[in-house]
Amino acid sequence: MTIKLTEHAMPFLAYLDQWYAQLSDLPLAEVIAGEPERVALISIDVINGFCVSGPLASERVGRLVNPVSELFSRAYAAGMRNFALTQDTHDPAAPEFAVYPPHCLRGTRESEAVDELKALPFYDSIAIFPKNSISSQIGTGLGAWIAARPQIDRFIVVGDCSDLCTYQAAMQLRLEANAGNFARRVIVPADAVDTFDTPVAVAHDLGIYAHDGELHHVLFLHHMAMNGIEVVRRVSS
Repeated sequence: MTIKLTEHAMPFLAYLDQWYAQLSDLPLAEVIAGEPERVALISIDVINGFCVSGPLASERVGRLVNPVSELFSRAYAAGMRNFALTQDTHDPAAPEFAVYPPHCLRGTRESEAVDELKALPFYDSIAIFPKNSISSQIGTGLGAWIAARPQIDRFIVVGDCSDLCTYQAAMQLRLEANAGNFARRVIVPADAVDTFDTPVAVAHDLGIYAHDGELHHVLFLHHMAMNGIEVVRRVSS
């Protein structure tokens, strides 16, 4: 079967443009609603290896650092204390390196949080979960951390990448609630998530997969929204 996306997908791409442009802000105070103990902020892979330097670092993803760290500051000032970071911290023999070049190796600066997060005055109280795959829940302590805080029913998920690790984390939170038949809000602010871009010409030159950052970012946000995740423009003041 031949699929000709250039012929058939144009109306859908125009629809995605409009959908993304119409995302609205969600005030943090509305999320908290006087119950900061019931809200968690989870950051995925806002680390040096994706934001600053290394084979998978990109300027596009690096631009997340300020909105993410600023959201942590506002959340803390609003009384929130449930904070978690999940961070690629790979074993040198990670099977993932058959697909991606070795990155964020355990014990290297690449696997550490960016300086802006480390500079937060409450950084030492943030739970940190190393991970060896694109999943924040498989083989990490995040699930146990959440289970130990059954009062949390609102999760704000930020970080990278929109179509990989952040997508997996947000979907896992949503699907757990669906499977368990319990109420849970999962919120993803578009201004605090993003993905990398590998233009077609670059991919051809390097012999790797092309990856359109704009398309993957918006398409996967849309897919999250289709599955009950609240995708908003930003979590505002």
